[in-house]
Amino acid sequence: MQLRYYPISLFLPLAAGAAFAVSPNDDLALLDTLERGNWQLRATGGDQPLTKICLGNPGALIQIQHSGVACEQYIVRTSANSVTVSYTCKGQGQGLTTIRKESNRIVHIQSQGIRDNAPFSFAVEGRRTGPC
Repeated sequence: MQLRYYPISLFLPLAAGAAFAVSPNDDLALLDTLERGNWQLRATGGDQPLTKICLGNPGALIQIQHSGVACEQYIVRTSANSVTVSYTCKGQGQGLTTIRKESNRIVHIQSQGIRDNAPFSFAVEGRRTGPC
């Protein structure tokens, strides 16, 4: 099987357009069920170093590459165990993130987008390790 890679800019307008079909009353309730505290993020299938974060607001997992930046978010899709969010950070880039919840202490995050005029794409597993 041959994998094909397409520029992220082709998909983000589609994701943003799909977001408008979602009811404005939909929220990120799935993220509210995650336990607060110290979390480790480990790259899926890689040997990259571990990242540790103190998670007070689980919504921060949506914008890992745009941490601390005020961005507009649009919910693209939600289900019982996952949420996909498209976000745009004026003048700073954009992203599309899917968070799949395995339990209140384990999540899988896939994100891609543009930051500082350069593309990014990553997949990590997040595990809660204890209190902050």
